[in-house]
Amino acid sequence: MLRLSLDAKATVKVGDYSRGGKNRVQIHAADHDFHPDARVTPVGILLPRYDELTLYAVTSKVTSDCLADILRHWWDANKERFAPVKTLVLNLDNGPESHSRRTQFLARLVEFVAETGIALQLAYYPPYHSKYNPIERCWGVLENHWNGDLLDSVETVVHFARSMTWKGKRPTVELVTKTYPLGVRLKQKAMAVLETQVRRLVGLDKWFVEIRPDTVRHGTV
Repeated sequence: MLRLSLDAKATVKVGDYSRGGKNRVQIHAADHDFHPDARVTPVGILLPRYDELTLYAVTSKVTSDCLADILRHWWDANKERFAPVKTLVLNLDNGPESHSRRTQFLARLVEFVAETGIALQLAYYPPYHSKYNPIERCWGVLENHWNGDLLDSVETVVHFARSMTWKGKRPTVELVTKTYPLGVRLKQKAMAVLETQVRRLVGLDKWFVEIRPDTVRHGTV
């Protein structure tokens, strides 16, 4: 069993904007958020046991499909290293694109389990408690690292992400430029079928969901 902490940071507006902080060199910056040149949303996967951080700089809107793709990309890159692992425990907040009733998110995770044979346990933090999700502590470090500088290009955002450290280690950073459409969701009938392939903890059905290979292989996504 391997625990992963997954979350997206607030979207960063790319441009000559003041972000506070201090710099040894005097920098001229805009004091208002005008039309940004681009937007980047950092999405992170943290392994609390190993203090290892992977960051994805997403230039599109972060959707359920985006988060599912990132999880699959991370697993494909690390599955040989964690070959004995049979279950991934995902710590998540109750964000709109990843909560346990988000139909497209659950559909993509069922697909992940069916294709990889790896079980998923989704452990959600309740409202106003997402700060306890370990990945949240990384965002403050990233903010302190680039504050005082200008994030005037996507490349600059990626550079600062790569040069930060978490517990003495530099993160792995990748740029994600795929465009994700908004509003993708399952219809009620398809969701009813999907619910037969997931298990919700009695009494905490919104906060703990399990998806197992022996369940999804006999169903229809």
